[in-house]
Amino acid sequence: MPVSYEPLNVNTDVTTTKTILHEVIPLTGTIIASGTYNNENIKNFTHGMFQSIYDYPYLSSSANHIFDLTCGYDESSEISSSANAQNSKKINIYNQFSQVLLGYTGSNNVVRMFENDLKLDGTGSMKNVMIFSFSRLLTKDQIKKGTFSLELGRGAYSDFHSHTITLQDIKANTTGDGTVNTIGGDYGVLFDITGNVDSVSANTSSYGVVFYQAGIVVLSSSIWDTNAPTNVVGASASAVGAYFNSGSALSGASDNSPLKCLGSIASASISGTCDALRERITNLTYNNSTEINSTIYFCRLPVNKFNYSSNPTYVSSSRIQVKSNASDLPVAYATTVGLYNARNELLAVAKLSEPLKKTPQNELTIRVRLDY
Repeated sequence: MPVSYEPLNVNTDVTTTKTILHEVIPLTGTIIASGTYNNENIKNFTHGMFQSIYDYPYLSSSANHIFDLTCGYDESSEISSSANAQNSKKINIYNQFSQVLLGYTGSNNVVRMFENDLKLDGTGSMKNVMIFSFSRLLTKDQIKKGTFSLELGRGAYSDFHSHTITLQDIKANTTGDGTVNTIGGDYGVLFDITGNVDSVSANTSSYGVVFYQAGIVVLSSSIWDTNAPTNVVGASASAVGAYFNSGSALSGASDNSPLKCLGSIASASISGTCDALRERITNLTYNNSTEINSTIYFCRLPVNKFNYSSNPTYVSSSRIQVKSNASDLPVAYATTVGLYNARNELLAVAKLSEPLKKTPQNELTIRVRLDY
């Protein structure tokens, strides 16, 4: 028995839709820092320009890449010096990220500097930064605006979480002008909302930016410039808050003197500064966004068609097996829909979850959706 075909009318039987899906990505400090896997999920490289963080020991086939972490500074920074550890690499890292995300100034064609506001006018410049580059596996198409939150320990290296700060792109969620578009996509400002999670006032401090489509977060070193706790024995109040890095050789420093945040970015290795930053991350969460484009085909089975089956078992000895009497109406069961092109070439197959009964007394419309 021949296969039955029914043409599709592109005007009445075919439509397209777009759906945005969001997924919450919660990352705890126990995974990012050295807690859960004793740094076996942290991968450092011989070039020393960044380190990669995984959700499982990175040598395991089950490990998923979460994000890369690095640091750098602009050549005009007060800490820029040829005597610094990896000086040229830190400058290059800063320039590469700012060039890709912000481009050049219009006047003298100089690479823009990161800013902790939306103006891109040279004010609020962030010359010394830490950079998160999130895996596309987790960010998907982009980070959803207004959902990024990062809680950091602001205390000294010996007591990371004695003081904490929570940064959120809260303005991107509450006002229409909370983001700016650049060549790297939209970006929003990360505000300190510690103790005030509902609003941003005119004098609320900002300490970084998040580039939504690129999946990149840039933090200013000024987070650790102030707010020094005084609970470390033998250290003055002015010095304790500056202890960002222990200064040990394991932290990428050349001696055992504790380092301020700027001192760590300048004098310690990139990996050493990243280690010190990771230990301070308490929680990191955001929602990703995935755009699903769909084409929907309405496959219609009219009353006078598709009432017989082409299955060889449908007929036995010239008798239709699903009919009890010769006078009974023919009946068929739809189980599969095939989509063909104009040359009768099969392009897609849709399987029904259960057979649908078709007789000359009923008409069926089967909705087939293709996602891509």
